[in-house]
Amino acid sequence: MNVKLNVMNLKSALNKYVTVSPDILGGTPVFKNTRVPIKILFDYLQGGDNIQEFLDNYPTVEKTFAQKVLELLALYVIKIETGNDAAA
Repeated sequence: MNVKLNVMNLKSALNKYVTVSPDILGGTPVFKNTRVPIKILFDYLQGGDNIQEFLDNYPTVEKTFAQKVLELLALYVIKIETGNDAAA
């Protein structure tokens, strides 16, 4: 993905895959069209599970959505680490 990614672009890109609404789990970020918090994916990965195990247990989450969230956040972190993020 060759995108100039800053905070505003990140939020805009994530909006395609993530919903934040006070009406859904009190504003907890969830995968779009689900009630599955994004944090659960990170909990799985941190616990040593892979993305497929997460998807098997949360079939309402589209694989593409999980992959894109990880990809976008990874790109943003890389930009911060390399000092290429003007917004940081």
